[in-house]
Amino acid sequence: MSLALYGHPFSSYTQKVLIALYENTTPFEFRCISPDHPQHLSDWLARWPLRKFPVLVDGDTQRVETSVIIEHLQLFHPGPVRLIPHDPAEALDVRFMDRFFDLHVMNAAQLAVDGALTGDPIKRRDGMALAVEKLERAYAWADTQLVGKTWAVGEAFTLADCAAAPSLFYADWTHPIAEGYATLRAYRARLLARPSVARAVDEARPYRPLFPLGAPNRD
Repeated sequence: MSLALYGHPFSSYTQKVLIALYENTTPFEFRCISPDHPQHLSDWLARWPLRKFPVLVDGDTQRVETSVIIEHLQLFHPGPVRLIPHDPAEALDVRFMDRFFDLHVMNAAQLAVDGALTGDPIKRRDGMALAVEKLERAYAWADTQLVGKTWAVGEAFTLADCAAAPSLFYADWTHPIAEGYATLRAYRARLLARPSVARAVDEARPYRPLFPLGAPNRD
C-alpha cells in the first residue's frame, strides 16, 4: 500500500487528515503512535524529529502539517469529494477558514489542555482562562460567518470542514459553545453527523479517559 499515516486516533490533527481520507474512501495504512506500537513510534521519530503528528508517507514522498497533507491528497489521490476548489479565489476562502479553525479554535482549546497536563493548579486555571477568552472571540466571529451556509464556506464540504470538525469537537468540550451561538452549534452538529467525522470520533472513543479536562458524557 503506497499511503501510510502516522498519528493517534484521539489527536485532533490526526482526525483532520483521517476525515479527508474517509471522505474519499482513500486506501491507506494507519500506523498508530503509541507504546503498544514501538516500531511505529521509532519510525515516526526518525522521519520527523520535531515530534509532531500526523505524518503522511506516500511511496518515497513524506508530508507533514495537516493542511499540506490534505493538499497532497487532493493532488495525487483525488476522489469524488474535492476538498480544495478549482477556482483560486474560492480556494483562498477555504484555506482561510482552515487556518481560522486550526489557529483560533483548536490552538485556543489546546491552551487549556496544556495547562491541565502540567498538573499545576495555577497553570491549569490560567490556561483555561486564556482559552475561554480566545474561544469566546472565535465563537462569536464564526457564529456570524456561518449564517446561511451548510459548511464552512458554502454548500461544499472542504478542507475547512476537515479542520473545523475536530477543532469544534474538542473546543466545545473545553469551553461549551453557548446557546446564543445557535448557528455555530448547528454547524458543529452537522459536522458530527457527517459519516467521515462520525467515523473518526467513534475510532477515538476508547481514548476519552485521556482527555485531561475530563471528557463530557456526550458526543
